[in-house]
Amino acid sequence: MARRNLALAILSIEGTNCDDELREALATLGARPEVVHLKQLEGRDVLPEARRRLSDYQGLFLPGGFSAGDYVRAGAIFAARVRASIGGELEEFIRSGKLVGGICNGFQVLTELGLLPGHPGGHLVTPEAALMTNDSGHFECRPTFVAWEGGKFPPLQSTPKGTRFLFPSAHAEGKLVLGSDEVRRSVEANGQVLFRWVAPDGSRAAYPWNPNGSEGNIAGLTNVEGNVFGLMPHPERSFFRAQAPDWTRQGSPEGFGDGRRFLEAVLDYADRRT
Repeated sequence: MARRNLALAILSIEGTNCDDELREALATLGARPEVVHLKQLEGRDVLPEARRRLSDYQGLFLPGGFSAGDYVRAGAIFAARVRASIGGELEEFIRSGKLVGGICNGFQVLTELGLLPGHPGGHLVTPEAALMTNDSGHFECRPTFVAWEGGKFPPLQSTPKGTRFLFPSAHAEGKLVLGSDEVRRSVEANGQVLFRWVAPDGSRAAYPWNPNGSEGNIAGLTNVEGNVFGLMPHPERSFFRAQAPDWTRQGSPEGFGDGRRFLEAVLDYADRRT
């Protein structure tokens, strides 16, 4: 594939645990993903040859997991460390138009940083949303469906609104709560809803198809400019056909799933910008 110059950082700390799955998916699409520990970007407690700079990459992903044990709140400690160490570099990275994506715990981190739903200019601000404990009160791990909302997200602009994707969910704190009526109105008016939870036939979701009780069935958001995005379900866990829950009933495990469609669109857009 023609994406060998597309260098992508997958940012990790203690407790992130979906790094390798995401790296495998992005590498299969021809990019050059690298799992980068936050200390490598800080230049702290690492050998000189392990030092990395955010500006060396064309895209940044924050993977799923339980960063710092999800103490305080899911993603809060990871976000605080990013804000204190590379906050200014991250703001500059976002202002340059490069893509920043958070999946599950990564979505929680971006929300804690105030980048989602965010303000124009990519500033790290006081959070205006939170990912709260699921309405069920327990960890939800199941196949789920989301539908593209037709918003501002550049990689999906050629995708028909309402297109459905099967992405598995695995979280205990995935209920999106927006901080005020004003934030709710602006998110909708600005086209910042990336995905909504839907039932398998595309109809309005109720539990378990909305596994957490998020407001408005929102499963993912973008910032105002559309280059920062977060979603609770895991596209990297539906990348290969063999990861699908029904492949033994539907035939061969060969091929790819809906996660590839989404991540390939993301990389196509990032590649066009390099």
